[in-house]
Amino acid sequence: MTDPAHQPLSIERRLGDAMRARLPFAVAELVMFILKQGWAALFGVLLLGAILISRAVWQPDWPMARYDALFVFAIGVQILFLRFRLESWEEARVIALFHLTGTAMEWFKVHAGSWAYPEPGIFKLLNVPLFSGFMYAAVGSFMARVIRLFDMVFAPFPPLWTLWALAVAIYVNFFAHHFLPDIRLVLFAATVLLFARTRIWFRIGGWYWMPLPLAAFLSSFALWVAENIGTLTGTWLYAGQSVLDRVSFAKMGSWYLLLFVSFATVMVVTRQSIRRAPFRPSPATSQRAAEDQRKPAG
Repeated sequence: MTDPAHQPLSIERRLGDAMRARLPFAVAELVMFILKQGWAALFGVLLLGAILISRAVWQPDWPMARYDALFVFAIGVQILFLRFRLESWEEARVIALFHLTGTAMEWFKVHAGSWAYPEPGIFKLLNVPLFSGFMYAAVGSFMARVIRLFDMVFAPFPPLWTLWALAVAIYVNFFAHHFLPDIRLVLFAATVLLFARTRIWFRIGGWYWMPLPLAAFLSSFALWVAENIGTLTGTWLYAGQSVLDRVSFAKMGSWYLLLFVSFATVMVVTRQSIRRAPFRPSPATSQRAAEDQRKPAG
């Protein structure tokens, strides 16, 4: 019998074997890349689906407010992730830290008038519904899971303290720019200067790589699309925005920077994935990867 701890891994391997057996190698690699990305983003996909469905069906006279239902749903998803070991407790604790820092920023930004949550709710503190913190948790969950699912290696990586210093500067600027000059252009430049040489190596059947800043940019675009879905449903709205208005492209820049805050937080438990020296997958490493893909779980 398959150990429940290995059940998701067993499912992933069987799916990968089926794809490789039926499709040309290049097509199978692309399909598995997309499926693994979607699987890594499962928390966010479920939460976004709940936002869309609840907006379509919710009635104002129902006994529970939509925001409260989303909060209960998000807690339920987190419990299931831990129950079925889609996240480890160590990962969940670090993701919870990003959840809290995200919620603190929500309180400040809503108070400053940057955006608002227009619907009522019991689980709403300082005009911020408590489900909103889970949107940041979903980003942290994706990062922790995608690093594990793709066996990612970040190399060559600058000293880890520089990432944490950058993350603190980014986080502080999200608050300070309301009172002091906005230094986000300096922060954008810092992400490139620090990580221009850093490649994200990831494994499907073979090894591939992508520059880290490019991966952050593509991820910020995906989050910008999700933001547009959120505002289109009226779940939250930026100052002066109606539900039919597109979210400003400038928000992509905000998400790009915030991703480095999430990345720094997740690195607390995934620092074994970084290498100071350039990484070159050896033939032996690639052979072990192929054997791991064929090996049954359990």
